[in-house]
Amino acid sequence: MDFVVDELANGRRVKTLTVVDDCSKEAVQIAVDTSIPALYVTRVLEQVKAERGLPKVICTDNGPEFAGRTIKAWAARNGVELRFIQTGKPVQNDYIESFNSRFRDKCLSPHWFASLSHMRSVIDNWRDDYNHHRRHSTLGYVPPAVFAARCHQLAGGNAINPASPTMSPPGL
Repeated sequence: MDFVVDELANGRRVKTLTVVDDCSKEAVQIAVDTSIPALYVTRVLEQVKAERGLPKVICTDNGPEFAGRTIKAWAARNGVELRFIQTGKPVQNDYIESFNSRFRDKCLSPHWFASLSHMRSVIDNWRDDYNHHRRHSTLGYVPPAVFAARCHQLAGGNAINPASPTMSPPGL
């Protein structure tokens, strides 16, 4: 997970917390607000937990929202390992950096957001399209949500590669 900063048409600064699944490339969550402190991050992670469960490891930079006591206590309570990249080495968290670049280019930059609610609506629609319709070359040219569904179906020891072209779902 990581942050992307943008602004509204009136110049007000807005932060987006992007949470991406490294395996499926799904945009698990994109929270949008004027301030996203550590407690807010834990609420987003609790929402992720309720919707899909938690990963074993969360990789982030060393920002204060991620490296403080609040997140560390949350991670300990939930059995999640926090893995921090080295300062100044964003390539160590390349999945989120690549996602954030695409998010900025395809969603944030083309829009002029009139309000926070407008920004949230545009981002929610973009995230839905990204997860359910955008084909991803590293996933065998299927959308992230389709790849994730295949992974969940295969959980339990099946060694078939979910990106294999022989496993194309109906309609793709």
